[in-house]
Amino acid sequence: MKVTVCELPHELDALEAAWSALCDHTGAEASELVVLPEFVFVEPLWLLDRFDAVAWSHAEAVADHWLQRLPELRAGYVVGTRPVTAGDKHYNEGFLWSPGGGIVPLRRKFYLPDQNGGFEARWFDRGTADFPVYAAGELSFGLNICTELWALDSCRAYASTDATAIIAPRATSATTTGKWLSLGTVAAVTSGCYCLSSNRVQSDGACGGVGWIIEPDGALLARTSSIERFCTREIELERSRRARTTYPRYVFMPPAA
Repeated sequence: MKVTVCELPHELDALEAAWSALCDHTGAEASELVVLPEFVFVEPLWLLDRFDAVAWSHAEAVADHWLQRLPELRAGYVVGTRPVTAGDKHYNEGFLWSPGGGIVPLRRKFYLPDQNGGFEARWFDRGTADFPVYAAGELSFGLNICTELWALDSCRAYASTDATAIIAPRATSATTTGKWLSLGTVAAVTSGCYCLSSNRVQSDGACGGVGWIIEPDGALLARTSSIERFCTREIELERSRRARTTYPRYVFMPPAA
């Protein structure tokens, strides 16, 4: 399966140019799955220390506008996250898009930081703590939204499912790139899954780009950069299935009855 990871800005002019280039890339590469960054297309609301209803409504409208453009990617599936309101609750919600099925809601972010640079707990309500496995064609995947990749218990749990990938949309700073890459490696090796991640990027480094494709045994297949904003690689789903039988994944399997 051909998968694409990327780094995208949110500023309108920069986003328009990057989006056009990404669509050219995914079309030329015949990408089957595109992973988008966390809260793609919209302002980083979590930088503000208090909720603003007007800003939230604007973000929803911007996201809805851009989500209508997903067909431009010419991909079989697209995964990302978006702002969603349900009653009086506000969520950071994962989504799966396909040409035939449109937008399908996935899980909502549960683990929310609350600190300078990331006041997410003041903007988002918690989803559930469950980490189910979803399907995108032949790909089975878990969704760990940014901070949730640190929930390594979920990665251990994926080892006993049919998941072949962990998808992790991110909004992480340039100064933390090293530890996030290390975390992606641990998540892949622990679960026996490919780890696929895309990140937002800002000129001030508040979001530092670097998307990745990491193999089940920890090898870095691809890493985006300011030179190569988009990366597409063929991943072998059977390789992830075989990884279940090897160390350390088999350790986390339920005991035989």
